Amino acid sequence: MTADLRGDELIARRHLPAGPARVWAAFTAPASIAAFWGGSHATVPAGSVTVDLRPGGEFALDTRGSDGTTHRLRFVYVSVTEPHELVFDEPVTGLRTTVTIRPADTGTDLTVHQRRLPPELRTTQAADGLASILEALETHLRHLERSTS
Repeated sequence: MTADLRGDELIARRHLPAGPARVWAAFTAPASIAAFWGGSHATVPAGSVTVDLRPGGEFALDTRGSDGTTHRLRFVYVSVTEPHELVFDEPVTGLRTTVTIRPADTGTDLTVHQRRLPPELRTTQAADGLASILEALETHLRHLERSTS
């Protein structure tokens, strides 16, 4: 899976082996967000994730790089349409992310569409980072499926 970078937009699509409700929960439950958000390039301490799931609400988390550097990320929900779509903005840069969750025959089709990428995120490294996060999400969902089967 790759992410497609087009100007100030980044779009990633992935088929996931879990139902829409489980994918929705992964994007909205603090423990699940912590399990995948850092992808392969960072970890997210579980206690750092906060979620206020409503338009105008905020979610925030810390990412810790391999060098130990920690960055606080903060997002504000624009739209919450359970279990189909989340739209949130990163207030400092103006980056808008839309997460679309659609049922598919054998799981869920997920699209993550980022708009208004600041120039420093219009890179293959940013695209690879998003792809890595979605890979970690799939691994997390597979682990959940095994542990509940």
